[in-house]
Amino acid sequence: MLRLLARLALVATPVVAVAQKPLPAAAPSAFDTSSFAAFQWRSVGPFRGGRASAVAGIPSQPMVFYTGYTGGGVWKTDDAGFTWKNVSDGQFRLGSIGAIAVAESDPNVVYVGTGEHAVRGQSSSFGNGAYRSTDAGKTWKHLGLDATQQISAVRVHPTNPEVVWVAAQGNRWTGTAERGIYRSVDGGKTWTLVLKGSNGTSGASGLSLDPSNSRILYAAFWDHQRTPWKVRSGGPGSGIWKSTDAGDTWVRLTEGLPKLMGKVDVAVSPANPDRVFAIVEAEDGGLYRSDDAGKSWRRLSDDRLIRARAWYYTNIVADPQNADVVWVINAPLTRSIDGGKTFAVVNATHGDNHGLWINPRDPKILANANDGGASISMNGARSWSTQDNQPTAQFYRVNVDDLEPYNVYGGQQDNSSVRTQSRSDGFGITVREWTAVAGCESAYLAFNRARPRHVYGGCYQGIISEYDVESGFERNVMVWPALGLGEPSDLQKYRFNWNAPIVVSSHDPNVIYHAGNILFRSRDRGKNWEAISGDLTRNDKATQGPGGGPITNEGAGGEVYNTIFYLAESPKDATVLWAGTDDGLLHLTRDGGKTWTNLTGAAGWGPGLVNAIEASPHDPAVAYVAYRKDRLGENAVLAYKTGDFGRTWSLITSGLRAGEPVRVVRESPDARGVLFAGTESGTYVSFDDGARWTPFSQNLPQVPVTDLIARHGDLVASTEGRSFWILDDVAAIATSRGVRPVGDAVLLPARNALLGRWASPAADGFGRNPPNGATMTYYLKAAPDSTTVVSLDFKDAQGRLLRSYSTKPTASLPAAGQPASSQSALPAKAGTNRFTWDLREETPTRSAGLLGPGQQRGRRVPAGRYTATLTWKGSASSSSTVQFDVRRDPRAELMADAEVARVNALLGSLTAALDDLNSTVNELRDARNQVGKAAERSKEAPNKTAIDSAAKSIVGSVDALEGDLVQPRSKTFQDVINFRNGLSEQIINLQEALEDSDAPATGGMQGRREELDAQWRDKRARADRILDVDIGAFNKLLKDQPQVQVQRKKKTIT
Repeated sequence: MLRLLARLALVATPVVAVAQKPLPAAAPSAFDTSSFAAFQWRSVGPFRGGRASAVAGIPSQPMVFYTGYTGGGVWKTDDAGFTWKNVSDGQFRLGSIGAIAVAESDPNVVYVGTGEHAVRGQSSSFGNGAYRSTDAGKTWKHLGLDATQQISAVRVHPTNPEVVWVAAQGNRWTGTAERGIYRSVDGGKTWTLVLKGSNGTSGASGLSLDPSNSRILYAAFWDHQRTPWKVRSGGPGSGIWKSTDAGDTWVRLTEGLPKLMGKVDVAVSPANPDRVFAIVEAEDGGLYRSDDAGKSWRRLSDDRLIRARAWYYTNIVADPQNADVVWVINAPLTRSIDGGKTFAVVNATHGDNHGLWINPRDPKILANANDGGASISMNGARSWSTQDNQPTAQFYRVNVDDLEPYNVYGGQQDNSSVRTQSRSDGFGITVREWTAVAGCESAYLAFNRARPRHVYGGCYQGIISEYDVESGFERNVMVWPALGLGEPSDLQKYRFNWNAPIVVSSHDPNVIYHAGNILFRSRDRGKNWEAISGDLTRNDKATQGPGGGPITNEGAGGEVYNTIFYLAESPKDATVLWAGTDDGLLHLTRDGGKTWTNLTGAAGWGPGLVNAIEASPHDPAVAYVAYRKDRLGENAVLAYKTGDFGRTWSLITSGLRAGEPVRVVRESPDARGVLFAGTESGTYVSFDDGARWTPFSQNLPQVPVTDLIARHGDLVASTEGRSFWILDDVAAIATSRGVRPVGDAVLLPARNALLGRWASPAADGFGRNPPNGATMTYYLKAAPDSTTVVSLDFKDAQGRLLRSYSTKPTASLPAAGQPASSQSALPAKAGTNRFTWDLREETPTRSAGLLGPGQQRGRRVPAGRYTATLTWKGSASSSSTVQFDVRRDPRAELMADAEVARVNALLGSLTAALDDLNSTVNELRDARNQVGKAAERSKEAPNKTAIDSAAKSIVGSVDALEGDLVQPRSKTFQDVINFRNGLSEQIINLQEALEDSDAPATGGMQGRREELDAQWRDKRARADRILDVDIGAFNKLLKDQPQVQVQRKKKTIT
């Protein structure tokens, strides 16, 4: 193997022998990086689970379960899977989980082993040891074992939660010493390697503890190693060991077992500790059973259903109460009820299964970890909880179109391709906003961004299809439609990567590229393809052939090697294409594919994987490469830049965390030299063209970031275990270039806003929308003290003040349930802050204590040019102003200027009427209150009877009119169907209809406005009679008591 890897380095002939050089270290950024917290990522889903690799429950708490994902961290449910909550974010360094165990004697103690045990070559990450919680997952402590990388099992002593064993499977790519069975007797403070594999590639793939005697353990070992082109599963290190002294000594069990074994898992029956089951990969593999505590074994089943694709599955669980029931977790989920002789398929929520937990007190309670997430059954697998409540999808790449709202595209591992909206028109991004499109789980997705009707998506083995978004029709457009499944790669006409690149030209959307080991181009939607390159890979026959061995072949396509892994077209020049391969070569054409130059020697990076290429959006000579060596056993941090078409290269990794490979580098289209990087645990930003990187994850979970795209002023990320995320308006910080603004209070450039109808509540269960309105990003040199006021004013093009916000509101906050108004305090932390104006004018006068079908809020502003001014008023004063446009939704009906003016006039008159109506209601209530008090104070007056009679009449008149204007009896949202709505609710309803339609006013709207006008004129006349005539007459009755006469007050809010 080592000789083969060395030979790889000699295949490429260098074209230009220039040594790579790191860029000179830059001085630390003047920008206060702590202020990055103002830039928050939002999860946009989809809420469809990705691969879960571990699951555990609590026998004494049958509704509580934990699950771990291959990149998404640890999640917990306390309602049997109805909802899940992440409990590891911010506390784990890496998100790949291999095993979870809860201490039976103290369910507050939870152990987690990181690094999934399914040793995928694609869409998989590694871990950094073990963690422990002593408060049921609220907080975690790292326990070491970092170098183990993949942990397959954790077992806790049944009566002592301080005693724990870990089955370390080890680095899948290279031989290491840090693998085997580890034991701790002090809760993970210290560890002892109590059983080591017989060689450097043998790790523990399973561990079973006899619950009746905790000194007895059975350990399964797996001799294995992955290369990018093959999964070797099997060797002398595979086998089963037993300890009868809690792991101090071990004996290898061999009688009746195959001599050459691959992956193995073992499970002792809690119902009969002498019965031990094993699922064994071997030529004569299958289900083996021992009925004498491991002394001898016999094969009971050779069913292919339970042992196919052994490296990916091979997990076994014994029923805790019935010694004849055993489960083998594979594709599908299977169960035997006759001691392992025969197996039947059991209903599950996904075809590919990786873990099963059975409640020892009630075996009908099950938890399943599979390629679609985690699910819970309370009835013995007859039904399961949904997996569409877990935003843990794994995506290979991300792409976006230019629609409004724009869509986000990617291939979800183990499921399908996905297209999801970046926002919805409702409260969140739900299943209604996303759909499957072209290709399959491993799809690259490409399209004409401006008109993405036809989506091109790939699949393994060179499959590519075109999906018509309008009709839903999909057709096969493969370059060479041969069945590649199971075929050795050296016998295939073309070699396509599992995640083969597809690119639609940004210069000519009729041009489609599809990359195998050769680059193909189509100009007729895939009907015909032409090769525009030779073989751009090393084409080393020693790295081709069957994808698995020596026992089980692997022919799905993930091991097809010597392929083009990434293709980038220059946004500045259609003839410039960069092609990188999975075997470490980089080629460039500057004439549209007529000739190619091998740049690998100039780069000097040696064998590895060109994971991503960024062709600069500013300069065709500039490109960035994310390079990986982890698939050769080296977690190096490698990213490069060229500024001269690849003749020379610079290493740009200063500031990136060691040991975490770089997945992608992108350059901001809004600011040359501002870069974003995605790594094994998050994102980084560089303001100096890669000379120095700064963490830029904020609230983004610790998860592998597989791809990034900067477009529409946003930064969109695909992850390997937490679906898609978007950082809105990242252009605001990109254009600042990391330079700290000069001044007490400075507004950063603001992007244009959209007149939209969506909401963005902070809620679980669906993707989150962006804030609706105009988001201002501003910098404060310091937090204002008690003598300083910071204000933010919004004005229209005529300079009219529309809304003003301050750090010191002068009035009370709005009532519960009401939108934020100018009385909302302006965020004012030292550093960068963000605030979103809802594009509405000041809230009209309100009638307190009302709950109607509409919201009392200010009129929405029309499309046009606006200004925002940030003012600092303290011992010194300063201000900063930016301009921005408010645009109509491009999906809305086109409107002539006269029609726009008519709608705005209608909205203005409705707002004025609502303001007047509520002021009148408040005035009537105040008068009614004064009348009541005056009558109370006139008990001794000689004309008391007349006063009481007049007061009663006025109160009755006000009550009646108030009921016509508003509905004070509505106390819950359902009262809208119980009580008649007042005139105010009718006005609000028409106002919202006009705003929400964003279209010319209909005849019905105009007619309704005239009717409401007439009603308000009548009600206003009644109010005036009460306030002027009736109150005037009442005051005359109080002529001898002027101190209690009713004083008319205008626009009084009560």
